[in-house]
Amino acid sequence: MLGEHVDGWDRLVARSPEEHTRRGIDVRIRTKVTAIDLEAREVHWRERDGGRDGVEAYDFLALTTGAHDLRPDLPGLDLGFPVFTPRQAMRLGDALPPVQRALIVGGGYIGMEMAEAMRDRGAAVTLINRSERLLHRTFDPDMSERVAAAAREIGIELELGAAATSIAGQDGGCTVTTERGSFAGDIAILGLGSAPSVDLAREAGVPLGETGAIAVDHAQRTSIPGVYAAGDCAEAWDLIAERWRNLHLGTIANKAGRVAGLNIGAESLAQQPMQTLPGVAGTTILRLGSHEISRTGLTMAEAGEAGIDVRAETIEGRQIAGYMPGSSPIHVKLIAETGSGRVVGGQIIGQQGAGKRIDVVATAVSLGLTVQQLVDLDLAYAPPFSGAWDPVQTAGRVLL
Repeated sequence: MLGEHVDGWDRLVARSPEEHTRRGIDVRIRTKVTAIDLEAREVHWRERDGGRDGVEAYDFLALTTGAHDLRPDLPGLDLGFPVFTPRQAMRLGDALPPVQRALIVGGGYIGMEMAEAMRDRGAAVTLINRSERLLHRTFDPDMSERVAAAAREIGIELELGAAATSIAGQDGGCTVTTERGSFAGDIAILGLGSAPSVDLAREAGVPLGETGAIAVDHAQRTSIPGVYAAGDCAEAWDLIAERWRNLHLGTIANKAGRVAGLNIGAESLAQQPMQTLPGVAGTTILRLGSHEISRTGLTMAEAGEAGIDVRAETIEGRQIAGYMPGSSPIHVKLIAETGSGRVVGGQIIGQQGAGKRIDVVATAVSLGLTVQQLVDLDLAYAPPFSGAWDPVQTAGRVLL
């Protein structure tokens, strides 16, 4: 919406409260849960704007409180615009015109998306990032460099390794000061990361995991009878590292929510919960101008942290047959366990048609395929879509 690709905020709503009500669901909007009494199986609530308060009894409880944006101790932070939630994005949209220069603080997924959106609106964009690398937690250094090159290619000015120290208002605009200097703009947009929203669960006595998110099993059950949790507030099992993680991804939230709902339904009928979320690979994709950027599984650093000895190869190919109009470079990095040859991760950067190839790697990672099995897959071929050897399989051949 902020990039002016969608007509109207209401288009972003998957199902309105009225639609839920028509399906027999009692929806309480503008109502805050203030406390949970696990022993009495009650939820205490209060309507916003000084309205009523009350108590609701439950047989089963699903905690889906999501995540919140990080608010570091940064002088002038309230002068910036965080964009973690739709409501925050709407607030930013109301404040936007006219913007000639936008300052983006943070080089993660949200920061990158906001940089592209502001560039699409015709603003000059400066992205300020504490780390020396963009997407440094989810991409290896060599691929992060290609992400930075893609950002600069579409006109985004990068100030990397420059932690913001303050934000100040100035002549109707703002100034972001860093360890290396100050940058002036019309608006400062904040993408400083996120954390699970678990205050209600913690105060009620629902156990948290080592990640700080709500601890669950593969059926999305907490250790409290009748209490489930799903989404950004809950942990998810990492298939490759074999540990619980807290990943804020819509795909995981949707799958976990479905599992929790089906199991609550089964338990309410005195049946054993049967649905599980076996684990996740942390697959993500991002568009940056004409570039598609995607990853799955573990990076080299994450593999080292998990104690997995790995080898990796990066190839440059073409996303379609080289002689076809529109052919352009694609870079594929494939990571495999030394010895077993098991595929444990992959990263892709390229033009149109490149990014979704990560799904092939994600399938290999999720099923525990070896590099040889990946190379042996019978993938589709026609010159407008790929060469006879798909770039993912070419990377596999080189790694072999």
